[in-house]
Amino acid sequence: MRRSFFCIDSHTCGNPVRLVASGGPLLPHLPIAERRELFIRDHDWIRQSLMFEPRGHDIMSGAIIYPAYRPDCDFAVIFIEVSGCLPMCGAGTIGLVTAAIEEGLVTPRVPGRLSIETPAGKVDIAYEKPGEFVESVRMFNVASYLHAADIEVEVPGAGRLIVDIAYGGNYYAVVEPQEAWSGLDGMSGGDIIDLSRSLRDALASVCDPVHPEDERIRGVHHALWCDVPKNLHADGRGAVFYGDKAIDRSPGGTGTSARLAQLYGKGRLRVGETFRQESLIGTVFEGGVESETAVGPFKGIKPSVSGWARIIGHNTIFVDDRDPLMHGFQIR
Repeated sequence: MRRSFFCIDSHTCGNPVRLVASGGPLLPHLPIAERRELFIRDHDWIRQSLMFEPRGHDIMSGAIIYPAYRPDCDFAVIFIEVSGCLPMCGAGTIGLVTAAIEEGLVTPRVPGRLSIETPAGKVDIAYEKPGEFVESVRMFNVASYLHAADIEVEVPGAGRLIVDIAYGGNYYAVVEPQEAWSGLDGMSGGDIIDLSRSLRDALASVCDPVHPEDERIRGVHHALWCDVPKNLHADGRGAVFYGDKAIDRSPGGTGTSARLAQLYGKGRLRVGETFRQESLIGTVFEGGVESETAVGPFKGIKPSVSGWARIIGHNTIFVDDRDPLMHGFQIR
């Protein structure tokens, strides 16, 4: 049997986003967090086929749109990544909104506004479309917070690092320049990946955060390495690591949210202030602290992140039973 998937490919400030417009599996009408669990259990081969080589690559990310379960949302989404089905993806959200609006897949109830049901919660969207194209998307992300500050961890190859654990839709180890790590300058992509893996492994026995409102969201799987900006229009620079060997080409949507939460939690950012995060390739997201909120027992924030995306093509992808690599592969 040959299965066909029609995809709209785009990139968000440099990071690829593959929106599966047709071919996604039928799922029962349940909250999207529950549909995500069913997808992982029964249909994860679709994620592997579309994200892994030879149809994807190590940095691939994507999304599948579904009807919303919540009456206050326009649609729901399952994020598919090389690293799994994440609860939330900021760059993916900006890319899928751009593609869905420009290609007519979604008709908003209010022009310029959307509400999306994600596995991490409701995400509101404001987008600018002055003509034929969507020029910018601002997502009002899920509540984010600083989970733990100044965690000391012994990392092979680096020594003793002091990190903060922050949540922005995913949990991040946030690392700033210090005695054992001088910053991003002089580090190759491979260096960042190797150090991130070592940090994540070392943290596993030190800190295992669980979201206070959804125990299915747990564990530090991402790292955010922070430094001073090179772009004159940015306030900081960061490299987001995720999966086994992926570095976000964009500034990172959940990463920027986690950075905002970390800075707010440490008293370095206030409600109403902005923080512009630069990626390794020089693109910029504008983050904002919209309001203070509670995340279980933690003091958190409602962050917003603004960026842009561009559609780069239509892609009909075949997954054929005759292909011994139908479910893709990764070289580790």
